Amino acid sequence: MRRFWLKLHRWLALALGLPLIVVALLGSSLVVLKPLDRWLNAELFGVPPAPTAPDLLERTRGQLQGEFGAGASFVLRPPREAGESLRATVRGPWEGFVYFDPRDARELGRRGEREGLFNFVFELHSTLLMNDAGKPLLAVLALSYVVLLVGGLVLWWPKRWKKAFALALDRGLLRGLFDLHRSFGAMLGLLIAVPVATGAYMAWKPLPQAVTSLSGRAPLSPPKVTAVDPAAPPATLDTLVETASALFGGAPVGFVALPAGSAKPVRVRLVLPDDPHPNGLTSVWLHPQTGTVLRADRWNELDPGSRANSVIYPLHTGELGGLVMETLNALLGLALVSLGVTGLCLWWLRRK
Repeated sequence: MRRFWLKLHRWLALALGLPLIVVALLGSSLVVLKPLDRWLNAELFGVPPAPTAPDLLERTRGQLQGEFGAGASFVLRPPREAGESLRATVRGPWEGFVYFDPRDARELGRRGEREGLFNFVFELHSTLLMNDAGKPLLAVLALSYVVLLVGGLVLWWPKRWKKAFALALDRGLLRGLFDLHRSFGAMLGLLIAVPVATGAYMAWKPLPQAVTSLSGRAPLSPPKVTAVDPAAPPATLDTLVETASALFGGAPVGFVALPAGSAKPVRVRLVLPDDPHPNGLTSVWLHPQTGTVLRADRWNELDPGSRANSVIYPLHTGELGGLVMETLNALLGLALVSLGVTGLCLWWLRRK
């Protein structure tokens, strides 16, 4: 069995180790690139603190639909603090982000989905630049890490625990790399598995669906919109958002999702005080024309697979623990890179 695990560990690492190293390195770099991107592009993200326009959302929707047409969908992120701009994610003939001044809905600028270093690295890290097709591959990489971790622990498991973490750094490069790879893999392997597993959970939809199925519940799907009049104008977007927020005591808005056409509901995501998700998972679904509330889903009443994202997302990004957790996640990503590099070096030095 030891020989089996050794071969499996070695050849799986040689086959998938390099892309796993790249994804981990990209994830760690995002911790630094995000604030750097906001600093270098301050004209897109920041505006002078001032009262927002009362019809900001409706004016923003009018500009977006006038340019991209009714066949495009949009996700609006209203400013959550004074001095923030409004960001609109566009999915249609053009895909990217448009930034608006909340004082008068004036466009501040736009960037394509992969334009700019941060956006490019984020897309490469989260989809391998393959859109939805890349997400199952990321899940495979995560599974490969789990197998590598199990195999590494089997190979490391000591007969004498006094020497379990011994480091012989004065006996040559090969022995030093071996001890570093072996000891630090055993110490940090389970911690590294947390960002790896949470990333796979978010990337591949069948995983949360499987969690919900195992619980015996059915996944929640958006409510259906009935009695749609093609000639009727849509309800004012600011009024819809006020209605949704009032259902939960004036909770702040995380996102407003506007699907293409008028046959799907408008979704307003709210950030409740007890929700650990930084963008909020509580959703209010409204009729796009009448403004009627079709359904309201509190975050802790969602199906188990969806509800788990309230912790998994901020755990993966590090937002659950603030700067300390973000730094720890970045260091764990670099630790995974180090394990991969030392493993490849060991194979190269011992290949004869």
